[in-house]
Amino acid sequence: MLKKSYSKTKKFCSVTFKVSPEANAKTAFVCGDFNNWDQAANEMKVLKDGGCSVTISLEAGKAYRFKYLLDGERWINDEAADKYVTNEYGSEDSVVEV
Repeated sequence: MLKKSYSKTKKFCSVTFKVSPEANAKTAFVCGDFNNWDQAANEMKVLKDGGCSVTISLEAGKAYRFKYLLDGERWINDEAADKYVTNEYGSEDSVVEV
């Protein structure tokens, strides 16, 4: 799930990335163009309902590819991404447009 909130100047957008409880993740990270796909840069907080969430400020006017890394081994897409694009590995990446 994605939630977007733009700054007053519209130059930045705070994006909340959320993984549903059904994913049964003990750890989760969001990796993408905005952090050079760093698998440790944006750790998600595990919520009381079992889901995971993190909010990241992104430069507006761009599209960013991303995926979630669960438990250090499972890559999943966001079911509410703005769109999906094929990556160089033949699978799809989620895209958030801000």
